[in-house]
Amino acid sequence: MEEHVVSNFINDAITKDLADGVYTKVQTRFPPEPNGYLHIGHVKAINIDFSMAKKFDGTCNLRFDDTNPTKEEVEYCDSIMEDIKWLGFQWDNVYYASDYFPIIYDCAIKLIKKGLAYVDDLSAEEIRQYRGTLTEPGKESPYRNRSVEENLQLFQDMTDGKFADGERVLRAKIDMAAGNINMRDPVIYRVLHAHHHRTGDKWCVYPMYDFAHPISDTAEGVTHSLCSLEFEDHRPLYDWFLKACDFETPSRQIEFARLNLTNTLTSKRKCLKLVKEGIVDGWDDPRMSTISGMRRRGYPAAALLDFAERIGVAKSFSVVDFQMLEHCVRENLNQNAPRAMAVLNPLKVTIENYPEGESELLPVEINPNDENAGTKEISFSRNIYIEKDDFMEVPVKGYKRLTPDNEVRLKGAYFIKVSDIIKDENGEVTELICTYDPASKGGNSPDGRKVKGTIQWVDANNCLSATVNMYDKLFLTSNPGDVDEYLENLNPESLVVKKDCKIDADLKDAKIGECFQFMRNGYFAVDKYSTDDNIIFNLTATLKDSFKMPANQ
Repeated sequence: MEEHVVSNFINDAITKDLADGVYTKVQTRFPPEPNGYLHIGHVKAINIDFSMAKKFDGTCNLRFDDTNPTKEEVEYCDSIMEDIKWLGFQWDNVYYASDYFPIIYDCAIKLIKKGLAYVDDLSAEEIRQYRGTLTEPGKESPYRNRSVEENLQLFQDMTDGKFADGERVLRAKIDMAAGNINMRDPVIYRVLHAHHHRTGDKWCVYPMYDFAHPISDTAEGVTHSLCSLEFEDHRPLYDWFLKACDFETPSRQIEFARLNLTNTLTSKRKCLKLVKEGIVDGWDDPRMSTISGMRRRGYPAAALLDFAERIGVAKSFSVVDFQMLEHCVRENLNQNAPRAMAVLNPLKVTIENYPEGESELLPVEINPNDENAGTKEISFSRNIYIEKDDFMEVPVKGYKRLTPDNEVRLKGAYFIKVSDIIKDENGEVTELICTYDPASKGGNSPDGRKVKGTIQWVDANNCLSATVNMYDKLFLTSNPGDVDEYLENLNPESLVVKKDCKIDADLKDAKIGECFQFMRNGYFAVDKYSTDDNIIFNLTATLKDSFKMPANQ
């Protein structure tokens, strides 16, 4: 895989740390919580974490943040590893935050003994009320000044399961008047009687993320903890914990702006609701913003990484247009996807002057943008299918395809013109009778006459029937994650299923996930449910691309 690294403020910070001797090596980590599937926003984080380690000849670990056993499942761990590998990265080690539970617990004991942590009896709501606001200082808990001995005993009672969930918490003792609300005696442990997918029922107290994160980083040897921008206000707390716990070489947290993309929903809670209510076909539904959904839709991994590189590594919040991602996908597939003939709304055509019972093979380019792709042969006979939209009995102004008075070029084949129109009892066109010009083989004009329209086709005597899923945006609003009523903004046309489409016969050997350009229709990938008896393709992207890449990209 090519290296996807350009100079940025993270790169510069790491370079300076190494030059100053703060660290002698570079170690990063990608720390997802296994409570859902990874989405497009994670591609940016994965690319930064792994690429920075690679650039500085360091290591990058995968560490699952499994501190909340009520929401975490092994299924999510497996999917996360699959996604990372598919993107082309390989971690050096796999760790879990639960690996560090004993160390994190010992750090909590150390804080209690140093008078820097206490057991609080306040409820979660009371703790919120005592915390204060951005303009008003917080108020100290009445349990804040318990003795070290009492706190040690109460914390042991919490550990032994003597309290119900939420009945007691352990809080760091910092400053209830701090300007940064995160420093106002944050909760670092809570009682939670829940079975953990790795530690079983060993623990009934679990550390909070803000406490587990810096300790796990430093215990693991992480030098640079690369986080999204929402953790910037948590950095003073990150540093405070490491100093208070007496770590000699603490990790350094550096924040970057997370990827915010229009027309996508990335909230795991809201995505889970879509899955559980059957609104989508699982986490890998091609309309989802998950990596697995985009993979199933046919998005190439290289296109996602190209997109992540083009948006860059910024410090400030911004929203990227989804069309930019689609542009990267089209650009990649235009260069790499084989071409194929396909008719999604077939209309039968009988070429009455073509010899009955005969057929021939015509050469077509596999990919005109790849000089090494070569050509393939497709069959042509008396009976073919064309798109219904490629014929108009009463043409509108500017229509340049097949009409009773206008001949067209069949891509790579012959010129044809209409001699008769067959309709059903409702007046719908069901078949066209046409003639062809044998001298126009290959789509060349034999006498210099102008033929403006070129349309795709398939041989009716040598083709396959397929189901094609036409996907569009799942939501009508550009920012579905910003509103609680997001289910009211569902696009009723986000999936249109087309049955009995006609495709090239040689697509019978297409593999799941393989992507093709259906000429004049778009890019399509073989769906995971596709079988020899039921071929299914998913629309990856249309051919039309109106997006203009910013000049600095």
